[in-house]
Amino acid sequence: MTSQAARSHMSIGEVLGLLHAEFPDVTISKIRFLEGEGLIEPERSPSGYRKFTHLHVEQLRFILREQRDHYLPLRVIKDKMAESFGRPHAVQENSEVRLSRAELLEAAGLSEETLTELEDYGLLAPVARRYDEDALQVARSVGALARFGLHARHLRAVKAAAEREAGLVEQTVAPILKRRRPGAIGEADEVGRELSTLLLDLHAALLRTGVRSVLGR
Repeated sequence: MTSQAARSHMSIGEVLGLLHAEFPDVTISKIRFLEGEGLIEPERSPSGYRKFTHLHVEQLRFILREQRDHYLPLRVIKDKMAESFGRPHAVQENSEVRLSRAELLEAAGLSEETLTELEDYGLLAPVARRYDEDALQVARSVGALARFGLHARHLRAVKAAAEREAGLVEQTVAPILKRRRPGAIGEADEVGRELSTLLLDLHAALLRTGVRSVLGR
């Protein structure tokens, strides 16, 4: 029974696989963007992993079809989803990833020395002595890259590129915030999230192109 319950949940990669046949352009960053906009609300494991159900997959299909076939904005799609699926429950604060230093080390499989190096090079930093989901992702990614001989000091170029891309987002949303009209903050947040997703997709495509060139393909 425990095994059956476990299989009722899927990882974000498994969800992507189910959607890819109908939506070949969908990416993990797109799914995360829709989650950030509150259109889907997967559960979280204690270590921060998303746990999706088949309902989430159907919700994602609904969203992606509305965007592809009808070009509807997310706020309209959210209202239509409320009619079809009901109002989503509010996200509980304790569902957010907030890890202590010891918990981050254990969850990411890092040594104290490596985490200190990450902080020294500005790749991650705690907020009120806690580490969020992005910090956990950075720590896990660096841990995986270490297997190929890449460490924090080698990744300064990656951090610099991310900061430049964040600057592009800032340039775009700054005029929206300056208007100071009702809803400006929400609009800027939506634009910032979507632009971030587009930049991530562009970055990934350019990286794949560069790697193919390195390999002579």
